[in-house]
Amino acid sequence: MKTTVKTHLTFTTMLRRSLIHRRGRSFSALVAMTVSAAVATALLTLYADLDAKLHKEFRSFGANIVVTAPTGSKGLPEDALARIKTAAGPDAIAAEFAYAVATTDRGTSVVVAGTDFDALRRLNASWQVDAWPTAADTNAALLGQRAANFIADERAVKLTFAGKDITLRGTGRLKTGGDEDSRIYIPTSAFHAWTDVAPTVIELQIPGGAVNVESALTRLQHELPDAKVEPVRQLVEGESRIVDKTHALMYGAVLLIALTVAVSVLATLSASVLERRRDFALMKALGGSQTQLMGMFLLEALVLALAGVAVGFVIGSAAAWIISQVNFHTASQPRIGVLPLVLLLNVLIAAMAALFPVRVLRGLQPAALLKGE
Repeated sequence: MKTTVKTHLTFTTMLRRSLIHRRGRSFSALVAMTVSAAVATALLTLYADLDAKLHKEFRSFGANIVVTAPTGSKGLPEDALARIKTAAGPDAIAAEFAYAVATTDRGTSVVVAGTDFDALRRLNASWQVDAWPTAADTNAALLGQRAANFIADERAVKLTFAGKDITLRGTGRLKTGGDEDSRIYIPTSAFHAWTDVAPTVIELQIPGGAVNVESALTRLQHELPDAKVEPVRQLVEGESRIVDKTHALMYGAVLLIALTVAVSVLATLSASVLERRRDFALMKALGGSQTQLMGMFLLEALVLALAGVAVGFVIGSAAAWIISQVNFHTASQPRIGVLPLVLLLNVLIAAMAALFPVRVLRGLQPAALLKGE
């Protein structure tokens, strides 16, 4: 009984002595475990919102599906936009376009597009526009930066189509680096009253990845079998590649950090065992079993792992919040759900790092060590 009590006291004393009096090594191991927990917490928190945030970013780049009127037709059916919105789903963004080639007051031909400015703005959030026209302004014109050079007075944009004139007020300039820079955009109502030309193109932005886009394509083709429904392959494939590569990068980062931390903790724990060989030998000589020795050592590693998780979770959550806010302009809130995974990772790292020191403990010879050999 006395031997058991002495062993227990020695066990407790050595554990406290190791964690407190050997602060340097304990602190080194704690920092490594904290870094591991912080990085894992940050990456897992970001990963939980990654797909939604990346897809949201891609939505600002424009349409990923284009519906075009059948060749030889005068335009899409009058209810095409409503039918497409129903088939595409409530989260999709759709904007219809009608085109005409008009003549400016300088005698230059220019492409004029009739559209809904609100839908156009949501569909192409990445466009550089100095001032978007409002939906209530039925007399507004949005000028592409090249098209603006064809207009004598942007305050009174005079256009002619099929012998009919219209005068609009230029409200802003558009710059995309594409064909849009050579166009003039006006409200659908004004365009139809002026040209009587029906919409021929509807552009859609389907949220989600390639699977969602393919599913929407099938529904749209079934809804408008005569129309030409095509994905914007470059955007869809680029989105999928970037999402997949970002996933792989995050997995790789977690693995690399875990391996680095494991090596650091291994070195710290190994040095700790070598420093305390006499202490362990004394405990063994007093009746401590091999299981007790290894249990004490593993408990020490577990205490460091738990402390690292507690501190690392706070640091990692703060880092995820900052990274998300800076890059996606929406903060990622702390997620308690990632805590079990972070804890499991740190415990595994601690257990792996303790394997070699445990083998050293098994080979201890108390008599030889206490004699100074």
